[in-house]
Amino acid sequence: MYARDYVSKNLLKLAVTIALAALLPVLSYASDPASANWTKLSPATSPTARFGHAMAYDPVSGKIVVFGGIGNTYRNDTWTFDGTAWTKEHPPVAPPVRTGAAMLFDRKTKKVVMFGGYNGGHTNASFLRDTWLWDGATSTWTEVKMNTMPAHATGAVLFQDPLTGGVMMFGGWNATQRVPNLHETYRWTGQEWQKLHPKTVPIGRGWAVAVLDPIRKNVVMTGGSGDTIRTDNTYTWDGKDWTQQFPTTQVDALVFAGIVFDPRLKAVVVFGGWDEELGQDTNQTWSWDGSNWVQLTTKKSPLPREGLGMAYDPATHEAVMFGGQFVGSGHEFRDTWRWDGN
Repeated sequence: MYARDYVSKNLLKLAVTIALAALLPVLSYASDPASANWTKLSPATSPTARFGHAMAYDPVSGKIVVFGGIGNTYRNDTWTFDGTAWTKEHPPVAPPVRTGAAMLFDRKTKKVVMFGGYNGGHTNASFLRDTWLWDGATSTWTEVKMNTMPAHATGAVLFQDPLTGGVMMFGGWNATQRVPNLHETYRWTGQEWQKLHPKTVPIGRGWAVAVLDPIRKNVVMTGGSGDTIRTDNTYTWDGKDWTQQFPTTQVDALVFAGIVFDPRLKAVVVFGGWDEELGQDTNQTWSWDGSNWVQLTTKKSPLPREGLGMAYDPATHEAVMFGGQFVGSGHEFRDTWRWDGN
């Protein structure tokens, strides 16, 4: 991220003193998933504490991949998680340091795609626009060279297109621009980014969350930072155009949260993030059932945080969450949690 602990306090004038008692009232969930819960794992080895890392599941290797982020420094290390243990990878070539990159597996090329991020500088070029591919079969990174690239940005979101199954991208943030919150939609062809021109364009935003809902056959996007524009809204992408939804209950604008689709709950699950309404990091868990946002109750929960990584592991039928930062204290996490929506 343009990293929230150093920069966004000034950009967004964030406050961190609102009491936890001000949290929204808990709503009941239609299917009442009483057994859905967070469980803290205890792997023998873990990546160093960080936030703003990129994280995605790679079906080729059957592992979750984590890259970069920021802790005591900006990082460019690669880690994989097999459901039990973390392993530090040692590829011969690695992307430069960054935080706030977007990452997702591409079924067409059978590689994980990573775009953009921020490297800690103070120029337009400090907001990155490069694209890298992670090959889980060989544990190697390769940069994709192209003549035309999307704008320099951190905090874009990648998601799977419901029609083609390909990788799509929306938004991002670049504080050096007059309008920092970006609103473009791109399709990854396997070789380059193709800019689309949908009739409806969501409000520009960085560090939003978006994921494919395969049951409703659309992508759900919410939250993010819209500079001075509200992002406590929900949009869906059907493969051709964006549509704004108007649920009875709308989750607050969450910045740098985590998101997955949970097949067991048959719902999108969102955790954590900076709550723009409350002015603090949250540890709430929300679900989207196709028409409404519902806050879920859990017996245990990770501590409040933003900049966490979250990915669904189809091999274990569970989501994995790693790391993040609590802005109130500046503390970075290195804990690993499992979400079981059974």
